Amino acid sequence: MIALVIGIICMVFTVWAILPFPFPMGLDWGEEIVKFLMGGGPILALLIGIIAFFIGIADIRDKIEEKKELKEEKEKAKE
Repeated sequence: MIALVIGIICMVFTVWAILPFPFPMGLDWGEEIVKFLMGGGPILALLIGIIAFFIGIADIRDKIEEKKELKEEKEKAKE
């Protein structure tokens, strides 16, 4: 419940910060937010790529280990 309230507050603040009106109605940070997103986009893409790379490596290792276990089970079943 607390997370929901905090999430709603953050979304309302974001909309309020982007509004292009003088201070009481908005902060007019739209241009700065766009600049931040333009600069942060490549960095975010790099971080997502690194995470995906390591997840892929872990998946390959799991598949290799699973094949070894199946092979061992088949050998035990033959005995």
